[in-house]
Amino acid sequence: MFTIEHEFDSTVITLVDEGEAYLNEDVILNAFAECVTVEQFDPRTNTVQRVTLSPEQVQDLAAALDLPEGVYRRVLEKDG
Repeated sequence: MFTIEHEFDSTVITLVDEGEAYLNEDVILNAFAECVTVEQFDPRTNTVQRVTLSPEQVQDLAAALDLPEGVYRRVLEKDG
């Protein structure tokens, strides 16, 4: 299950683990114009772990989900 909320300066997506076995903590993505943060509470350390991705890294991640093993570089289209 997931939720999507539109805030003033970001879109917040929350991924809820609904599996039957061990359940992980919710994953929260905050999509801003300049970056995307991925956060998850770590019960072992009682802290929230955060990773910040640039828009280009998010695009690379989305492309990588559909590709086989290897090394890739996205080619940006030029205007005109």
